Amino acid sequence: MSSAGFNSQNGTGQAYANGPSQNPVAMQQLPGVSYGMTHQPTYNPMQAKAPAPPGPGLYPSGPYQPVPPVSSYQQGPPPSSYPAAPGQPLLTRPPMGVAPSHTPPQSASPSPGPRLPPAQATPPPPAVSSSNYYANPQQQQQQPMPPAWQYNTSPPPMGPPSSMSASPRGPVANHVNPATSVRAPPPSSAPYSAAPPAPVSLSATQPPGPGMPPTSLHGYIQPGTAPPPMNPMPPHTYQPSRAPYGPPPTGPPPTGPPPTMKPTPPPTGPPMANATPPPPKADAQCGGAVNSTQSPTEHDCQEGDIECPGTVAGNGPQASNSYNHVDNKMAGPPQPGPPGRHLGHYPSLPPGYQQTPAPHNATSPMHPAMQAATQPYTQAPQPYQQPPGGPGPAQLSPSLAAMSLQSSTPEALRVVNLLQERNLLPPSPVPAPTPCLPQDLQKINCHPEVFRSTLTSIPQTQSLLNKAKMPLGLLLHPFKDLSQLPVVTSSTIVRCRSCRTYINPFVSFLDQRRWKCNLCYRVNDVPEEFMYNPVSRSYGEPHKRPEVQNATIEFIAPSEYMLRPPQPAVYLFVLDVSHNAVETGYLNVFCQSLLDNINALPGDSRTKVGFITFDSTIHFYNLQEGLSQPQMLIVSDIEDIFLPTPDSLLVNLNECKELVQDLLKSLPTLFEKTMETQSALGSALQAAFKLLSPTGGRMSVFQTQLPNLGVGALQSREDPNQRASAKDIQHLSPATDFYKKLALDCSGQQVAVDLFLLSAQYCDLASLGCISRFSAGSVYYFPSYHHQHNPAQVERFQKELKRYLTRKIGFEAVMRIRCTKGLSIHTFHGNFFVRSTDLLSLPNVNPDAGFAVQMSIEENLDDMQVVSFQAALLYTSSKGERRIRVHTLCLPVVNSLSDIFAGADVQAITGLLACMAVDRSVTASLSDARDAMTNAAIDSLMSYRQSVLTIQQPGLLAPACLRLFPLFILALLKQKAFRTGTSTRLDDRVFAMLQLKYQPLAYSMLMIHPALYRIDDLTDEGALNINDRTIPQPRLLQLSVEKLSREAAFLMDAGMVMYLWIGRNCNPNFLSQVLGVPNYATVPENMYLLPELDTAESQRTRAFIGWLKEQRPFSPSLHVIRDESQLKPSFMQNMIEDRTESALSYYEFLLHLQQQISK
Repeated sequence: MSSAGFNSQNGTGQAYANGPSQNPVAMQQLPGVSYGMTHQPTYNPMQAKAPAPPGPGLYPSGPYQPVPPVSSYQQGPPPSSYPAAPGQPLLTRPPMGVAPSHTPPQSASPSPGPRLPPAQATPPPPAVSSSNYYANPQQQQQQPMPPAWQYNTSPPPMGPPSSMSASPRGPVANHVNPATSVRAPPPSSAPYSAAPPAPVSLSATQPPGPGMPPTSLHGYIQPGTAPPPMNPMPPHTYQPSRAPYGPPPTGPPPTGPPPTMKPTPPPTGPPMANATPPPPKADAQCGGAVNSTQSPTEHDCQEGDIECPGTVAGNGPQASNSYNHVDNKMAGPPQPGPPGRHLGHYPSLPPGYQQTPAPHNATSPMHPAMQAATQPYTQAPQPYQQPPGGPGPAQLSPSLAAMSLQSSTPEALRVVNLLQERNLLPPSPVPAPTPCLPQDLQKINCHPEVFRSTLTSIPQTQSLLNKAKMPLGLLLHPFKDLSQLPVVTSSTIVRCRSCRTYINPFVSFLDQRRWKCNLCYRVNDVPEEFMYNPVSRSYGEPHKRPEVQNATIEFIAPSEYMLRPPQPAVYLFVLDVSHNAVETGYLNVFCQSLLDNINALPGDSRTKVGFITFDSTIHFYNLQEGLSQPQMLIVSDIEDIFLPTPDSLLVNLNECKELVQDLLKSLPTLFEKTMETQSALGSALQAAFKLLSPTGGRMSVFQTQLPNLGVGALQSREDPNQRASAKDIQHLSPATDFYKKLALDCSGQQVAVDLFLLSAQYCDLASLGCISRFSAGSVYYFPSYHHQHNPAQVERFQKELKRYLTRKIGFEAVMRIRCTKGLSIHTFHGNFFVRSTDLLSLPNVNPDAGFAVQMSIEENLDDMQVVSFQAALLYTSSKGERRIRVHTLCLPVVNSLSDIFAGADVQAITGLLACMAVDRSVTASLSDARDAMTNAAIDSLMSYRQSVLTIQQPGLLAPACLRLFPLFILALLKQKAFRTGTSTRLDDRVFAMLQLKYQPLAYSMLMIHPALYRIDDLTDEGALNINDRTIPQPRLLQLSVEKLSREAAFLMDAGMVMYLWIGRNCNPNFLSQVLGVPNYATVPENMYLLPELDTAESQRTRAFIGWLKEQRPFSPSLHVIRDESQLKPSFMQNMIEDRTESALSYYEFLLHLQQQISK
């Protein structure tokens, strides 16, 4: 029958890793400024010449052109929020080369200078600048970079890349094309999207479909209706009134509206841009190692056409490699690429779906159900008959139109006066908003913890997005541990022939043998094998396959996805054994932890391990089978490092386990008397790179001081006297490019570097962190680590190390993010190397890594009701299987500002702004980043007030969905990464920045806005029951001292750390029953563990704290503090709503925002 197989895999099973996700979407560069902070190319001088006028200051200047919101709050049935009504102009993108002309209106008497803070006794509010985000790189030296962001426009086209973009790569052949081939469309292929698509309109008179939750004017689910459950899709049914799902194929347009559908207005926008295919490009663009020699481990073409498609659906120049342009000065001279490669363009397209002789029924993107409804169009093939039984996953419900037609205002748009409503914080954590999709689509949509967008309603045009003044981007957690993950084994992985999108729940089946891609709209054939459903063991129902029922799925990849046999799991540990390191005592903890978990390391019979130690010399360990004990080999020539015995330093763990265990038992005592104070870290890293290069693998580096010998030596750049100064923070960028260059070499050989920094002194994390950042590794920071003086850090180190050693891992991974035609991705955030435009190189991928991308709208989305995004991650599991994990997200397209605001995800917006602010701090200055964040809040609220509100009222008004936005922006300004006026160690600040860029959103939000609970009066009321445990659920409190009480105890969860604050007059019952002490005075000074007492109060408290800790992969340290504790200032600094000597209170910040908005 078929070799297909299907099973549901628990997250607790064998270690999986991530596969590549590719985004072959057109990356056209608009001549505008990019919203991204770090990785952006040059700024358009046209916009740099004229500073923006005063006022909002963040966006291109120009006369304000009001566009009436299609759906505002007026009573009566407004038009549907999807296609524009007849006669109503569609918002279209401004002409190429001209700045979008939508800016908020200026006040009647604009002030001539930049916005000035009010003169008052309070500390000066953050300065607000009125110019665009990026300065011209040529002008960077002459003029400071202004602090405002230009939202959501692509960077301009680039010139030849410097060597930081990518060193020249040799041609790489995949299994389909020879390396030198250049694809060009056959003569018969029609231009891509040359004809204007026929309009697709939802009838405004259709009644809501059965089973839909109550909806509102803007199509948003009203409060009280739970989001649909994420279970598999019920089978398709025919619903004659269903609208088609996306733009129609661009074959010959129909001569008139289909007889059985409501008439639709003709398209009013211009035809799709870019009707001609781009120049061809060699397939080698996707291949090749990062360094100039092709490595045998190079495999980003391992999918064949998979993650390195020879043909990608997209036109236009490529976006730049995602590097800080500030790093380009380190790059050295540009290196030529191979001849014949057009860096500015994607490869040309294969024959599109247009040239397929489409039957009459292909005039619109018809789901089979739609074909049944439009019989006049089905004369050629017979309609694809599906059994009744429920809506299908790839159909749009008629209720989508009706969702926008109810006249009540959705909760998300309820007007909130921030100056009057004091208790805005919800009692429990803020859930992600639910996209306004038909119920059948929503319940199979990708889970927001894995894939979410800053805007759950995508604007039709870039100008509409610019007018909303909010960033458009995606936040991903692609390799997250999942309790349920469908895993498919099949010899055929079904993908679009044009854009290489994986088949997913949001494609359309035209009939039993053809499906339409939901990203590029090409019509593809259904392979014979796909007709068999391994779940139901039935034939002829491709729409019921698991790939079309699950938005997150994993494939076991066939051999064509490999360029070489999958690599084994290889782990190399590089350990600092200088006097400083031995003093901290970390070596004992490391060796004992590895001994305890050595059998739990992810891998199989091929797993290899090795060890290198270093001080002023480099020590290797021969662990060859047959030796009676490990041999230490010392190399003292650190300037020209070499491997003394290359074949016996990395050994098979199973064959040499006893020698490895002997080494781990002897290492702590081997160096306990050392007096070596120097650290040759750079040479040790070079040696480790040489050792791992042939196979790839993971390098775990443990460092306790500033490297001060040999290559990569650093000098202290921190002046402790300047920590609290209000001036700009210096030295946030690396002091040398040694670590970045080495990281890029590592990435090219499939080596990732994880850095554990355990130090009480300055280590220049800004420089050292590059080794992990650009090799897709992680940084773990344990400040003031000492085995005796800081037991809380020791406990945290033990727990994080255990998680690190035993969690699943993916090797030699690549990831692409694809999106619907018309959208493009232009900036990435996270730890990776961008190998080509949109291909992220991830030598290792781990389940705790997050990524973010910024997007822009390249072409108007007028004819689309929904758009889709797909992240695909190709990786090798620790068991040696090549796997592909695919996540697909579907979101509606809207044409009114009110709908855009109603779909805003305030946490995702905050997370993306934090990533951008980190980049801005490094490329420009910390003050610029702070100003730009403040302006982000001012501009979005100003846009809402001027363009969405129909009745102007006094006060600082925000829609309910953005009511926490100013609070989160203030929290960012007071976060360790961005705060000023408070003594903050430079390494602490840099680590906070690294965390914001790398942590998945759920974890970074706790670091931005901690959670505060009162826990001395926990009850079982409203408690959760999980695995026979009762978990109390106290309500969240505002971060203000006024919420504290001396008679109570409070728990603050700040992500990496938890504080249990005990009031001076705390209930003695709580002290004795939970802490095990008779009174307040006997609470120990350095208490970091709660005793396990056999009392109801102790069990409740420990259950609640344990439940909080279980929700994150890392282990936060717990500190029990009293009024006189040394850590009390750290606790109080998280009271974001209170005023400090150098920062505004929340109320003062709101007044500042109101003053700027009302100018």
